[in-house]
Amino acid sequence: MIVPTEIRLKKEPRLLEVSFDDGSIFEYTFEYLRVHSPSAEVRGHGPGQETLQHGKENVEILNIEPVGHYAVRLVFDDGHDTGLYSWEYLYELGRDMQANWLRYLDRLEAAGYARQKQ
Repeated sequence: MIVPTEIRLKKEPRLLEVSFDDGSIFEYTFEYLRVHSPSAEVRGHGPGQETLQHGKENVEILNIEPVGHYAVRLVFDDGHDTGLYSWEYLYELGRDMQANWLRYLDRLEAAGYARQKQ
């Protein structure tokens, strides 16, 4: 099991940096983490029940709460705090970041949403 060795919240430039015990280091934008939240509110309760998140370009992470020895809960300033980011999920989000982000942008465009300039 891959586990983080360090989690650093960087308020400017709004990044969460996570170092893993295999030597991988990923920097996630707050927006990326918010729109890929593992919560039922975002992912739904089954395939096809996902809710496309939009308008999260300027979201902030207010707090990182440890959950046992397997996850963290991220508390966002838009009130979202129900996603538990397991070590495995955080690692997958980092490893697959480019593909996930492009898929998200495609979904936004298909739904008629445009990202706001930051």
